[in-house]
Amino acid sequence: MVFFAMSKRHPLPPLSATELVLERERLHQEIDQLQRALTSHAVIDQAIGVVVAFGQIPPEDAWHVLREVSQRSNTKLRTVAEHVLKFAQGGALPDIELEQLRRALGRYSARFPGGRSQP
Repeated sequence: MVFFAMSKRHPLPPLSATELVLERERLHQEIDQLQRALTSHAVIDQAIGVVVAFGQIPPEDAWHVLREVSQRSNTKLRTVAEHVLKFAQGGALPDIELEQLRRALGRYSARFPGGRSQP
C-alpha cells in the first residue's frame, strides 16, 4: 500500500506505511526539540530581565553578559540563566558564575551611563 504525504520540502512523495511511521517519529522528535528550545528561550529571557535590573543595562548588553558568563565559566547558557533566576530569588550563584557576572556587569555597566556593576 502506498500513501502520499504533503510537505513543502517534498511535495507528495509516495510513502510506505513504514516510511510514514518513521516520518511520524521524526516529526514527534522535532516537536519535542522545539518545545525544549521554547522553554529554554523563556528561561533565558527571564534571566536577561534580571541582569537588566541588576546591572541597569540595556537588554542587548544583558544578553552579552549572560553569554560571557556562560563561556567564561564553561557552563551552558540555559544553566547560567537558571542559576541567575535562583540568585534573584535569594539563592546562591556558583562562585565562578558570580565572579564572571560581576566582571561582565562591570564591563557593560561602564559603557552605560548610570549603570552599576555589582549584583
